[in-house]
Amino acid sequence: MQSGMMWRLVSCAVFVFLGWQLGSVRAGAAGAAEPEDQVQIQVLFRPEECSRKSKKGDLINAHYDGFLEKDGSQFYCSRSDKQGHPQWFVLGVGQVIRGLDVGMMDMCAGEKRKVTVPAALAFGQTGKGPVPPNATVVFEVEVLSVSRGPRSMEAFGQMDLDQDKSLTKGEVKEYLKLEYEKGGKPRDEPFYEKILADIFWKSDKDRDGQISAKEYNIYERDEL
Repeated sequence: MQSGMMWRLVSCAVFVFLGWQLGSVRAGAAGAAEPEDQVQIQVLFRPEECSRKSKKGDLINAHYDGFLEKDGSQFYCSRSDKQGHPQWFVLGVGQVIRGLDVGMMDMCAGEKRKVTVPAALAFGQTGKGPVPPNATVVFEVEVLSVSRGPRSMEAFGQMDLDQDKSLTKGEVKEYLKLEYEKGGKPRDEPFYEKILADIFWKSDKDRDGQISAKEYNIYERDEL
């Protein structure tokens, strides 16, 4: 983060656990402007080289810190939560608050942003934990990687090696390995196991160890 910014935090020692996802609030539009238009984005850093920009359905790995706009107090710190591991989520499908789904579109790996989110696209009229009702929140976001999420029909066909209309962990893992190796960034086994655990926890609704075609479509990606 840039020095001298009021939102820059020297230490992430104080945080409140809010879970792997920050929650999703669906609020109706009010007034003339759409709520999405009220998300304010400030680019703090963008790398010169950007081979891929984030879009709906992409798998994102990122750090983000949350602050209350009114006084700058911090309510979330991903560098402290879960032993400081960055967060994995699919962009644009409600795994994070709507304001982050909007504010993190078109980001490059290595890019940093400050995203100001109105209450309607954050924690709404009820608030959550240390976030009071009707609170505007500010996130400092750093994207570490952007990769194609396994949510297109083309990807489903590529992963479904035995063509049985369902995906096993082995099939999804093989697909992810090929995607990262194709991008020149092969990873170790724990890296893939963590992604698989997250994907199957969110997609394998009947817990049978496979993702059916119906479960796969739950994110309603644009091209599905």
